[in-house]
Amino acid sequence: MSTDLDPVYEELKRLQLEGMDRVFIEDSTMALLKPMATPASPAVPPVVAIDLQSAVNSEEKPNAAAPKVTPPKDAVVTAAPLPDAPIIELPSADAATQMQWLKQQAENSPVVKERLREGEKMVFGEGSLTADIFYCGDAPSEEEAAVGSPFQGKSGELLCKILSAMGLSRETVYMTHILKWRPQHDKPYGNRPPTQAEMEFCLPYLKAQLKIVHPKVIIGLGNATVPGLLGADPDRKIAAVRGTWQTFEKIPLVFTFQPSYLLFNDTMKTKRMAWEDMLKVMEKVDMPISEKQQHFFRPQ
Repeated sequence: MSTDLDPVYEELKRLQLEGMDRVFIEDSTMALLKPMATPASPAVPPVVAIDLQSAVNSEEKPNAAAPKVTPPKDAVVTAAPLPDAPIIELPSADAATQMQWLKQQAENSPVVKERLREGEKMVFGEGSLTADIFYCGDAPSEEEAAVGSPFQGKSGELLCKILSAMGLSRETVYMTHILKWRPQHDKPYGNRPPTQAEMEFCLPYLKAQLKIVHPKVIIGLGNATVPGLLGADPDRKIAAVRGTWQTFEKIPLVFTFQPSYLLFNDTMKTKRMAWEDMLKVMEKVDMPISEKQQHFFRPQ
């Protein structure tokens, strides 16, 4: 039973790291959390709210009757240890040629190839090479790795809606992740945040992308991008730095919520917080802001 529960537990931990304090789960998942010795009980509702803080921080996993198996600390990473980060020197060429060359360097990297699962692709980045705004996530999801494109699925759809509200589109910004592959783990489904070592290995690719695009602002999406872009610090979480101006490679940087977080925490307050971050970005790059845009997601 613990094998069935492990993916649920790991996903709850991942969501908690993103700042999520409540999720809604279906009855099929609730069945896994029910102790084996519990007698038959009335059917649970189709959707149930569960408090992440108590579930993740409890001394045992939700199924106390099942034997507790503690995997080795490195179980989530099945590939060989990472070597030193690559040294990248861009060729003298136009932006499009430089970006294509850089993508080929990543595609041909033995480290990147080794970490791609069967059927998954490297997710390098896409968008305008003259973009003022540079969106940066932490690592590709399963949906993104399947097609080799960043910010896909429902999260991508929400990000496109945010861009539209700003008067932008996918084609007018640049989008990428710090990590260029989907992080491996030993579970049959779900995603995990990238490790500090994984992100540091891929930073030279990200820095080269920034050098090519030369944006006016970087937007870091999600909690894992904070140590990825600012360096490891266990006391520095997205709650402390969100919406404040930082710098990376001498470029203004602001952190905000991942679109996936907004999907699960779609309160007016959370939406307004994320939108205020976007208003700061629009102001930073001298975009016009209408009266209507100023009041998005404010209580009527």
